[in-house]
Amino acid sequence: MQHQTLREKILENIRDAILKGDLKPGERVSEPDIAERYGISRTPIREAFRQLESEGYLTVIPRKGAVVAKHSEKDIEEFYSIKSVLEGYAAQLAAEKMTSKDIDKLETINSRLEKMSKGKDVKTFFRAHNEFHEYFIRAAGNQKLMELIQQLLKKFEYLRIASLSLPGRMDISVQEHKKIIEAFRNNDGHTADLLVRKNAAYGGQVLLQNKNTHKQNANESGSF
Repeated sequence: MQHQTLREKILENIRDAILKGDLKPGERVSEPDIAERYGISRTPIREAFRQLESEGYLTVIPRKGAVVAKHSEKDIEEFYSIKSVLEGYAAQLAAEKMTSKDIDKLETINSRLEKMSKGKDVKTFFRAHNEFHEYFIRAAGNQKLMELIQQLLKKFEYLRIASLSLPGRMDISVQEHKKIIEAFRNNDGHTADLLVRKNAAYGGQVLLQNKNTHKQNANESGSF
């Protein structure tokens, strides 16, 4: 149990360091340093690294160790384009099956999200945001579709949290959810599909804009 607790702590610390930019893309994450800091063997650290790799935070290179993952513009574009199509289709299916009780549940989750959007706790917001999307994806009633979406989202968890971390992003997400709920209330699958696709596409756009801004600032600071 102690190992599990330490492993969770290691996971949390590395995720936070990457999201805050303390650990940069391509930077090595040292097993020996972490082992010494926590006073543990390397086995739970390697387990943590494997999980972080599955979530898109790290890349584990054989005989070299773990480095912070680099996500290219192409990676971001491809992930969000696939996400938008799959989640949009799930929303379309769900709109035909949603009951008033289901819609009330979505409104309850989104009300929680609205309160959270005023603060800075992105991780708690992210969990409730997942709950909102998982609810209508499950309501679509297509098990294979749900499994595909879950696998995709897990692999790119880092990108999704990074997107929600950007200024104003949480509030925009809440407002978009309100429109999606209204489409579900009207059993309007076409509109639900379009809105969910738009919401996903926006998540990718703000990440790309942020990436390009950082690149531009780096170029300007490096010029004479």
